[in-house]
Amino acid sequence: MQWDDLKYFLALFRSGTLSAAARTLGAEHSTVARRIASLEEGLGMRLFERSGRGFSLTAEGEAITDIAARVEEETLNIARVAQGRQSDLAGVVRISAPPTFASQFIAPRLTALRRRYPGIELELAGDSRAISLSRRDADIAIRLSRPTTGSIVTRRVGTMAFGLYGQRDYLAKTAACDRDFLGYDDSLDHVLQQQWLRRLEPDLHLAFRSNELATLHEAAAAGIGLAVLPRFLGDPDERLALVAKPSPPPSRELWLLVHSDLRRSPRIRAVLDHLVDIVLAGRALLDPEGAASD
Repeated sequence: MQWDDLKYFLALFRSGTLSAAARTLGAEHSTVARRIASLEEGLGMRLFERSGRGFSLTAEGEAITDIAARVEEETLNIARVAQGRQSDLAGVVRISAPPTFASQFIAPRLTALRRRYPGIELELAGDSRAISLSRRDADIAIRLSRPTTGSIVTRRVGTMAFGLYGQRDYLAKTAACDRDFLGYDDSLDHVLQQQWLRRLEPDLHLAFRSNELATLHEAAAAGIGLAVLPRFLGDPDERLALVAKPSPPPSRELWLLVHSDLRRSPRIRAVLDHLVDIVLAGRALLDPEGAASD
């Protein structure tokens, strides 16, 4: 048995299809199939049942799942300890952040970091889903809520304020009682800013829905209706105007996350410090009222 085959086993177990497992691993689906076959042959037992809907574990596969996950965890622990002890300022650092925050706030502010540390290669992934820093989905994550995982080091670095925005011409030509609202689809109906919008308008009817903040931004700027947007996105957009309400939308905390094994790695530390610096420098844009009151 090749120990490395276990990661293919776990990827297929977690995703259910060869193509999804291949995307997770950055491999060809034929490679995943071959490595699973190799593992089954080495162990002398069938681990998956194949069907038109994908792959499901056999009883033998279920028997080794927890063991394989522990092997994966210990292997990743070794890799994290090794990375945390590296003394050079070179190599890949993976950052995960909410998509629009990643593209509109973080990416334009990475130039100084790249110039200062040319040996550091940055990967910035826009992702709002829960990720595993233990499984190295990312080295550093920025999230809008504090995680509860024990091995993750967290730091609250700032606040992201929201506002209700509409296109200037739309606001001028449309009476307040006739204005439409834009919002998230059902998959994101639970987020705080959407719940605020529902409290604001008890009989809320959304004329336009999306699961992407960038789409809601452009829809509001096109004059389709009013949308709740981050202040850093809405305030600089000259197409939009802030709509005052007695109760402003809620703010969201910005949390910086890193695995405890990696926080002393020089290249991780360099990127962490830069992210903290750009959030602190951007406070007036991220949270105008909060920055003004300090």
